[in-house]
Amino acid sequence: MKIGLVGHPGGGKSTVFGALTGLAVETGFGSGKENVGSVKVPDSRVDALSEMYAPKKTTYAEITFTDLGGGHGEGIDRKTLNAMRSVDALCQVLRAFPAPDGGDGDPLAEMLEMETETLLADLEVVEQRVLRLRKDRSNPAELALLERVQEALENEIPGRRMTLSEDERRMLLGYSLLSQKPLLLVLNVAEESVAESAPDGLASAARERGLGVVVLSAAVEMDIAQMQTTEQAEFVASLGLAEPARNRFIRGAFELIDLVSMLTVGPDECRAWPIPRGTLAPRAAGKIHSDIERGFIRAEVVPWEQLVEQGSEAKCKEAGLTRVEGKDYVIQDGDVVNFRFNV
Repeated sequence: MKIGLVGHPGGGKSTVFGALTGLAVETGFGSGKENVGSVKVPDSRVDALSEMYAPKKTTYAEITFTDLGGGHGEGIDRKTLNAMRSVDALCQVLRAFPAPDGGDGDPLAEMLEMETETLLADLEVVEQRVLRLRKDRSNPAELALLERVQEALENEIPGRRMTLSEDERRMLLGYSLLSQKPLLLVLNVAEESVAESAPDGLASAARERGLGVVVLSAAVEMDIAQMQTTEQAEFVASLGLAEPARNRFIRGAFELIDLVSMLTVGPDECRAWPIPRGTLAPRAAGKIHSDIERGFIRAEVVPWEQLVEQGSEAKCKEAGLTRVEGKDYVIQDGDVVNFRFNV
């Protein structure tokens, strides 16, 4: 899954990317590069299971961030808008710190401006397709759906706020509508504001749209990322935070694309497997290996909390906590699963 970082030039987008990924990137106006980096998703469940099993290897879920170039001047240029169509979700970095020239950021205005730009970009795509379908009448169902989408966009309703069936969502996939992509707002603040909440106006607008907001200071997070682990906790506490904001951001981004973590354990490896919410057990087994999906018999499942509390898989079975699930079982976030299969 790929998440694109977008935002106005000078908002700290590339600095946020560097703080998240630990990669050295070129920053500043017009750097023009699309930087890509993968990050591990912090997960206390994996930590607890790894401490319990002491495996040879511990593997966390990962997501990929792409720093999309922002162009020059205000707003988002056409090149960036097109690049945004290739990612699965978006994180918009909003400037809430003073600029070098002394001007203050206006994060709410930036959020509303990008909303307008994405609506207009989507409307252009949809209008062209509607005209074509009205002319040849080749797909009445698609035409009816796109006319609904066009009406919503004209009324400034993003695609992500429309009520659509799964079939309708699949029908729209090929259009890569920007306003339909999940969106997380990242408020980039000055160091002295890292422990503060988002401004009321921005917080209210985000709630109305069903968007998440993470407050962080990219410069501070970059400093934290370069510290030794023991120093990090002390410095983070001095800022009035429970953990680095980058951890909350990464988890928020992971949740944004509606993934859950299936867990597997053992002396060789404790691992989190990211899978789409609602995945059935056989398909989840295929994430590990196609043979397991093909020869699926059953899944032995125990919630991670109960496994840690009991101290072993054997004790979970003795206590009747381990469930045997079949092909219709939907894997839940935090399930520790052992698949039985035969090929």
